[in-house]
Amino acid sequence: MFSPCVIIYLIFVETTFLSTVTYHIYLLAHIYELVNQVLTAHFGVAVGFYQGDNLKLMDDLAALRPTIFCSVPRLFNRIYAGITNIVKSSGGLRERLFNAAYNAKKQALQNGKNASPMWDRLVFNKIRDKLGGRVRYFVSGASPLSPDVLEFMKICFGGEVLEGYGMTETSCVISVIDLGDNQVGHVGSPNPACGELFKHFFPFVHFAEVKLEDVPESDKPYPRGEICVRGPIVFQGYYKDETQTREVIDGEGWLHTGDIGLWLPGGRLKIIDRKKNIFKLAQGEYIAPEKIENVYAKCRFVAQCFIYGDSFNSSLVAVVAVDQDVLRDWVASQGIKVRLQNKILL
Repeated sequence: MFSPCVIIYLIFVETTFLSTVTYHIYLLAHIYELVNQVLTAHFGVAVGFYQGDNLKLMDDLAALRPTIFCSVPRLFNRIYAGITNIVKSSGGLRERLFNAAYNAKKQALQNGKNASPMWDRLVFNKIRDKLGGRVRYFVSGASPLSPDVLEFMKICFGGEVLEGYGMTETSCVISVIDLGDNQVGHVGSPNPACGELFKHFFPFVHFAEVKLEDVPESDKPYPRGEICVRGPIVFQGYYKDETQTREVIDGEGWLHTGDIGLWLPGGRLKIIDRKKNIFKLAQGEYIAPEKIENVYAKCRFVAQCFIYGDSFNSSLVAVVAVDQDVLRDWVASQGIKVRLQNKILL
């Protein structure tokens, strides 16, 4: 999830200094979407909805030309995979030019400098036009975004990429990456430095205390544990379910999120995995399956991946769903003859 203070701030800056905002929304029936809807309606922001067909999403973006683009890692991964596949297939001079431009901008970003505008004119403006050419802010929530993909989006599209963390029980806010933070692999700090201007215009936004509670299975030496939240943003409890409420909120008012976190320098919070998603193999090795799934998901042939294991076996099992369109194109390029049965490539 993400902090609504970021969207409030972005909308405030856009509407105050840039006169117009177009805002693209992808998620529905979710606290992430609910906050987006409330804030955009409050500030009178133009809202665009996709057609309902994921295959036509890029057409929607090109027509809408959003300036703030909120979505989920799965879509950002698809954009990342699509661009990298095009670059690899182009080969020769185009691939070398892209790699040179990418490495130059990456180096400048890591050093806190602005890369030469020459690279945008030669390479990245064409990529940016795929999303309408006006996106200045990307916001990612709902699940972890790979650091490689976050960095890729920032370099190729030239905008800020903000990743946050939260949940329905915390009113959609726990932490978020600060604007201008070039470090990747974390979800920001619990108290975003929005400044006195933000506090003056938006005094109704509240923040929370965050702590890490020790978990026996967690590793050391870094301070890590289950993320617990306390403050006015935490919900009062589940409707007519006192038993489940007491399971997540302790006697001191701390909400136990079930997520395992790690503190990084600068007060940044990094999400390691779900507490219940960590299991042990027969040899005593602890496994975080989501990390492995995210690695395999970067393969252009993989549409979805599920990793399973238990304490009675020493190895893992993977269930992989193949991206049929990518596989079909690759098979055709290799001159391999195939047959179709029930629209499944065999």
